[in-house]
Amino acid sequence: MPLDAIFLTAALRELRPDIIGARAEKIRQPERDEIIIALRGERRQSLLISAGAADARVHFTEADYENPAAPPMFCMLLRKHLSGAKIIDVTQPRGERVVIFTFSGLSVIGEPEEKKLIAELMGRGSNIILTDAEGIIIDCLRRVDAETAPRRPVLPGLIYRPPLPQEKQDPTRLDASDWERAVDSAPPDTRVEKWLNTAFSALSPLICRELAYRAYGDTDITTTDARARDGGAALAARAAELIGFARENDEDSADISRQILTPEPYILLDEHGEARDFSYTELRQYGAALKSERVSGFSELLERYFTTRAADERMRARASALTRTIKNARDRALRRVSAQREELSAAAGRERLRECGDLIMANLHNVKKGDEMLAAEDLFAENGGVRSIALDPRKTPQANAARYYKDYAKAKNAEKILSERIALGEREAEYLESVLAEISISSGESELNEIRAELTETGYLKPEKNKTKRKVKPTAPRRYISSAGSEILVGRGNTQNDELTFKTAFKTDVWLHVKARHGSHVILRTGGRAPDEADISEAASLAAYFSEARGETRAVVDWCLARYVKKTPGAKPGMVIYTDYKTVAVQPGEI
Repeated sequence: MPLDAIFLTAALRELRPDIIGARAEKIRQPERDEIIIALRGERRQSLLISAGAADARVHFTEADYENPAAPPMFCMLLRKHLSGAKIIDVTQPRGERVVIFTFSGLSVIGEPEEKKLIAELMGRGSNIILTDAEGIIIDCLRRVDAETAPRRPVLPGLIYRPPLPQEKQDPTRLDASDWERAVDSAPPDTRVEKWLNTAFSALSPLICRELAYRAYGDTDITTTDARARDGGAALAARAAELIGFARENDEDSADISRQILTPEPYILLDEHGEARDFSYTELRQYGAALKSERVSGFSELLERYFTTRAADERMRARASALTRTIKNARDRALRRVSAQREELSAAAGRERLRECGDLIMANLHNVKKGDEMLAAEDLFAENGGVRSIALDPRKTPQANAARYYKDYAKAKNAEKILSERIALGEREAEYLESVLAEISISSGESELNEIRAELTETGYLKPEKNKTKRKVKPTAPRRYISSAGSEILVGRGNTQNDELTFKTAFKTDVWLHVKARHGSHVILRTGGRAPDEADISEAASLAAYFSEARGETRAVVDWCLARYVKKTPGAKPGMVIYTDYKTVAVQPGEI
């Protein structure tokens, strides 16, 4: 569901006590539309504010975000104005998907001053805006000029104006009797969920359907049918119950005594355990088709629903162009190999060319210049017979024989050259397949940058022009500790695979790689001891997980001592040969 205003009210109720009074220690901007503020209060927590079109939200996060090489300008601005400042208030304008954080700090001359950080969580219109105490915009994540939004530009130096009000009723201002009157005046023969979504702000389609289901057990019921059953009383009661908490502290509430739902974080899971939706109440409309599971907090809920999914989406988007480039290069290599194989097949008849030359020389007395064909006894056929040999009438018999000998020599040389080129092309295609596998298991921008650097070194990518050359800082290999306490290292790319195998590993360490598939090199540090069977099994599980076999139930992994792994001269990064190996079948997974 989109994060609607009612859900935001529920989430802020949980977040507010931990935010107010905390100081901003560090501010980061790991993504173009995400800000993370490290807060120091009774305990240290990281507050994530996302202005993504599909994942706008506010919550505490424990995820490990990778920072860009250089902080964006908006991040630097926030650090300048908010670092060290205390959050003294967190408010939400009634019925709006907007959160206003009020910071109290010191100006550049040491005087107390307030700043406001405004998070507008409104789908495509999401934004993060910094203003001074008087509401003058200092800057914003997305600048919106007057041409784009004539009624509400958002630019530095302008006065901040709240989002334009929707021409809908605010459900947070209605009590039970108000809801009954609203149902009574609803247009006839309209689906209740559609009417709720059209007539009221702050409600997502999901909650509109849930209201209809809780009131009448049917998401398709119409306003006419609802009034015929009970005058709409059930719908009015369920609406007051589900939305009442958003106004229960309202001083003009006329029915404080009514039963009001206490918001609780629920996530909706399919049969595979994948998150499909979420809400501030248990969702009953799907029956047994989907499972509604309560989680411990709204931050955990939003983290679980959005963060992993958003990270996967970002990685897919970033890797798509790189994947496309590599696939094109691989396909070109395969087409080239296919054409060379056809040439090789044609060159396979070279012996017949030599035989034709020999037959012409053996029959010089029967041939003269001007002949177009020689019919000679076939001395090379097991059963004899006559072979017809085409001649160039412009050439002498000796010249015709020389032409066949020359074509034979060319075909012989072509077979050698083509065989070498086909082998090179096959190794190139194999290398590019390994790069595609590395991209598919990459977990961060730094790993993609290392792959780009590798492809630039190998000539598949052109160096970027007019850009300051910045050396890619190598990422440390993935490091695990086995249940027996042994260190296991996993390469993050072909270049690092070579580094691990030929520079980091001792000759007595164990080297592992998924069998006949593309994947990471894995090193099990043994300290010179004989490898432990349990350690090998755990390291093999990692080798399978960080390979094309990820997601399969079983995979076969080869292992040997590192001394038996060799690199052939001129081989691409990560391409090795190994001997004296054993195999083990494992389930891919992290330990």
